[in-house]
Amino acid sequence: MPTLSLEPIDRLADKVQTLVAVLERTRAELTRAADDNARLSQEVDVLRTRLASAEGQGAQALMLLTERDQIRVRVADMLEQLDNLSL
Repeated sequence: MPTLSLEPIDRLADKVQTLVAVLERTRAELTRAADDNARLSQEVDVLRTRLASAEGQGAQALMLLTERDQIRVRVADMLEQLDNLSL
């Protein structure tokens, strides 16, 4: 009666164990990637909010600069009119 070799079964068991280890590492990496993705999405939302706020402040600053220039022109006109009256 020929003897059965258990070597192929042992190699198969080793390969299955290796595959299970790879799958566990892959699952852990996927979990970490999902966590990183969620964290980065939150950071992007915060940055978008800050950008919108900065853009609004920039528009407000531009409006104030324009208003200041208009006031400067009006004051210069008034000073010129006062100079003309004093002659």
